[in-house]
Amino acid sequence: MDLGIAGKWALVCGASKGLGFGCAKALAGEGVNVVMVARGLEALEAAAANLRAHAAKEPVEVIPVQADITTAEGRAAVFAVRKDFDIVVTNAGGPPTGDFREWDRDAWIKALDANMLTPIELIKAVVDGMAARGFGRIVNITSSAVKAPIDILGLSNGARSGLTGFVAGMARNPQLASKGVTINNLLPGKFDTDRLAGMYKSMAEKAGKTANDMRAMQENQVPARRLGKPEEFGAICAFLCSQQAGYLTGQNILPDGGLYPGTY
Repeated sequence: MDLGIAGKWALVCGASKGLGFGCAKALAGEGVNVVMVARGLEALEAAAANLRAHAAKEPVEVIPVQADITTAEGRAAVFAVRKDFDIVVTNAGGPPTGDFREWDRDAWIKALDANMLTPIELIKAVVDGMAARGFGRIVNITSSAVKAPIDILGLSNGARSGLTGFVAGMARNPQLASKGVTINNLLPGKFDTDRLAGMYKSMAEKAGKTANDMRAMQENQVPARRLGKPEEFGAICAFLCSQQAGYLTGQNILPDGGLYPGTY
């Protein structure tokens, strides 16, 4: 299927690895020019080289920007490279796990800055231009914890749920929706990423088991009996950014291998 987005410009955050890279790679494979943002320069440059080597047959531009997108300075660095985008994929690392009794105001503000306020700032910066041009796709990478909160992920539960509520209203604004601008959230379940591998290692140390043991336990919880692949996640993201998805907005898409047990 031709998604009809070749030649568009995308901003993909947290794009050097994991789910962000999966999205960037899928978009580049559709002929989309990609501005990739991440904090680590070495991983970012390697990811950009990978995209250039495996992009669509038509040449695409891949521009890596080393920046912390959760800061005003980082966002300014990105928009100094390019002001207008047709596609924006927001993504920032999740806040730490723990007991809510341990989190002070600074911990909450940091979580809100990264996982709620940064996506809102990015949306604010691009939606009017998208509406004026008659096309825009915003995809926020959030978490399955929005649908099924996890007690040790309280910072993430709270911040990402705030973003979800904001998007629910903003996506339905006729000034955007009638102008071809869609805003959707992607809520990943258990995907095979470095972050999850780190969590398994930490869990294994506490449980006196191996990381492979913890991974197997987690996989067994998923009806699909495996972890998701970043490439699968990227393909869903690319479809949400397609011409064909123009009537889909304000939705929370949950790729989790069937783990969430609810009907709605």
